Amino acid sequence: MNHDIDQQLLRIASADNPALDGIEDAVFARIQARRTSVGTGLGAAALAALGAVALGTMAAGSVATPASAAATLDPIGAVSSLAPSTLLLASR
Repeated sequence: MNHDIDQQLLRIASADNPALDGIEDAVFARIQARRTSVGTGLGAAALAALGAVALGTMAAGSVATPASAAATLDPIGAVSSLAPSTLLLASR
């Protein structure tokens, strides 16, 4: 068997395939179309993100929270009205 790669490549190069005519133009056109669609998608996503931030800022700024009283300092934790010690002392 003769497997001379140069001869095989020359045979492939000399073969005329009409389906391959203009394939470069088709590939470049699809690449350009994809770049255009990706750019549009990023612009829409950026606009949506900007709108979400603006809406969140307006919502956070318009809600007034009431001032809460300062929490008392307790070394063990918050005092609960249902704690066993509180319930036992309530009877006295």
